[in-house]
Amino acid sequence: MKPEISVFFPCYNEEANVKTTVTKAITVLAQFTDIFEVIIVDDGSTDKTSDIASALAQEDQRVRVWTHDSNRGYGAALRSGFAAAKYDIVCFTDADGQFDLSEISQFLPLIEKYDAVLGYRLKRQDKCYRKINTFIYKTAVNLFFRLGVRDIDCAFKMFRRAVMNSITIDSDGAVASAEMLIKAKRKGCRFVEVGVHHYPRLAGQPTGAKLGVIFKAFAELFKLFQTLK
Repeated sequence: MKPEISVFFPCYNEEANVKTTVTKAITVLAQFTDIFEVIIVDDGSTDKTSDIASALAQEDQRVRVWTHDSNRGYGAALRSGFAAAKYDIVCFTDADGQFDLSEISQFLPLIEKYDAVLGYRLKRQDKCYRKINTFIYKTAVNLFFRLGVRDIDCAFKMFRRAVMNSITIDSDGAVASAEMLIKAKRKGCRFVEVGVHHYPRLAGQPTGAKLGVIFKAFAELFKLFQTLK
């Protein structure tokens, strides 16, 4: 039987990328199944992301839009994406075009055997200071929680719906990815990791490198440790 797949894209001010990303997603998914949906989670964008997303949904009934009235953060976008997804296999990646969704071909055979397939970036296309920050953050998460995941924040992951139905994501910010994996592992979720290519961002501005976002992530991580230890 062909898989039934929900793919969602958390978006914040991605007017230059969202149409290309969604159009390619439809083309890729159609190669593997006839039953799929593409969900755009617009996290309070202030540019034309919402208008473009709405137009895409009007053109293709397999595209749906979930809109936040204000920018609530990455964790909130993940919660909305998982809540909106209706099929058994749920995959998400960013709308900025830094991942190639056609690499989902590696994920689909593995999700038949595992509860989650986690991408890790083979060669991260980010500036040096961001790589250093990520290394420190990953080391802290793996040390505090014994998670054992090599690329916690890689935004290319696939889950069985049952896994996400069994946990809650409370964090609104960047620590949501770590929280999700920690809680899933404690529920007995079986992970497998797959290398994926990571490409330079060609348009738009990343938000994860801002100092405020970084400090908030570490503060949320400490709060999570106090809650889950």
